[in-house]
Amino acid sequence: MLKYTGHPLVDVGIATITAFANKHDPTELTEADLHEIAMFMAREYPKSPYKSFLSIAFTSNAWFIQDAYNPDKPNLSEEKRNEILQTRNKWSSHHLLQWGSDTERHSSEQDVFTGVPAANVELSGKLPPGRAGRAQVPLLSGDDSINFYANGLPGIPVSGETLLCLQALPLGCAKCGGKLLIVHSDNHDIMQHFAAKFLETNRRNAQVAQLTGETKMPDAQYSQKTLLIDTLLNSKEMQSDAVKDAQYFSITAYHLSNSGQGPGLIIYHLPLQAIDFLREVNKAENRWHWNAVVQRAWERAPLKQKKKAEDKPFERKRNWLYEDLFDLPANAAQFIRTYFLRVALRYARGESDPRVDYSVKTEVELVSWKITAIFLRRILNMDKQRIDQIRSMGDQLAEYVNSQNDRRFFREFYTTQSYSNLRNALIKASVAHVKRGNAPIITLDPYVEVFEEGDELARTDWRLARDLVLIRMVERLYTLNWLGKNADVLPESDQTEVESN
Repeated sequence: MLKYTGHPLVDVGIATITAFANKHDPTELTEADLHEIAMFMAREYPKSPYKSFLSIAFTSNAWFIQDAYNPDKPNLSEEKRNEILQTRNKWSSHHLLQWGSDTERHSSEQDVFTGVPAANVELSGKLPPGRAGRAQVPLLSGDDSINFYANGLPGIPVSGETLLCLQALPLGCAKCGGKLLIVHSDNHDIMQHFAAKFLETNRRNAQVAQLTGETKMPDAQYSQKTLLIDTLLNSKEMQSDAVKDAQYFSITAYHLSNSGQGPGLIIYHLPLQAIDFLREVNKAENRWHWNAVVQRAWERAPLKQKKKAEDKPFERKRNWLYEDLFDLPANAAQFIRTYFLRVALRYARGESDPRVDYSVKTEVELVSWKITAIFLRRILNMDKQRIDQIRSMGDQLAEYVNSQNDRRFFREFYTTQSYSNLRNALIKASVAHVKRGNAPIITLDPYVEVFEEGDELARTDWRLARDLVLIRMVERLYTLNWLGKNADVLPESDQTEVESN
């Protein structure tokens, strides 16, 4: 009966209804399925904690929120209670039951989302029949406003099917920071995965709240970005190593509030490159190294001088690596330096941020060229030839440092922030190596491939190239046990910010 439209608000509502009916595809839904969720909403929405939760999406004048429609108020006569029930049933029917074959359709207006005739029903005393305002569709203007609407008429025309999907929408969203997190994707299975997970959590939380007398739905366990990655990784599309020709997809999340006092919208986008990277690093052969890096990125309990009796146990809500994935590829150089080279982040956000203590000296086992190479291919789209050149240079320099025990060269290569100093250090080490009767450490062509744009013109990303060579050097020197014997050559602390030449 339903099909996806491409609009996130409607599509997530469709995915939620499909998950509620325990079906895989919205085309499998029947009128009985739609009626079942409509009756659930008519019964549960006027109760706590749904009332406060749903007001995030539909404002405080929605049909299920207004206190004038509450038949459970004290000191009501039986006549007044029945009158309230009839009024509420009328408005719930207008919002939830306008999709049947016998529904009266508008003769001239079409649903803006689906193109089918709009429902010819009153949704608000201020709107023409068949038109919806911000009490039915998040982030619209007020019911009596004509600004930003077509044809000088307030509201937008919608069908009964769309109304039902929009009313179901919040059930398939997460509550994060007092706002709704709506997850849309061009992969319908992924979108339904998110809707099903959030629906299950919301229904469970509502049951607990009703048993304990709570009036508000609790916030999600994690911050919005961390919740997105954590939920994504739990999907079968991300977990199975046996999936061949897996579909490429992206996800876009909308963190919104429809509150009259503080409406707002923040959009988070995770492109297909980042998802493909996550899929590959979570394969069995990469999972140990990747999970170790991820575990060290969780926020930690802040140090407290005095512990109060009313203090709640610390619950970690944020994984900084997951959060930083949403800024790729713009922050790729810092991402590599922080998480793959284990350089402390100077401007880490407070004492709960573990990145302030990152150190290759104490976490050298987390440095992995294999994970780094996957990142270079998937996120930066670096060609295989350059990746191989960087790896080969790292191997050659590691072999030189190990065989000659050149501690000075290693430290200078690791710490210099000047390209001319880096080049001079390589030239001096190579000349000294040749004088001992050995072949040059590196030759011109590989050097130019990694560090230069042309004749003596440094690449703008030469520091990134140096960090990549370092990652391979550190891994090899750790394997050769040179770092175990020379741990003091590593700087005590580092910073991600670098000086310009």
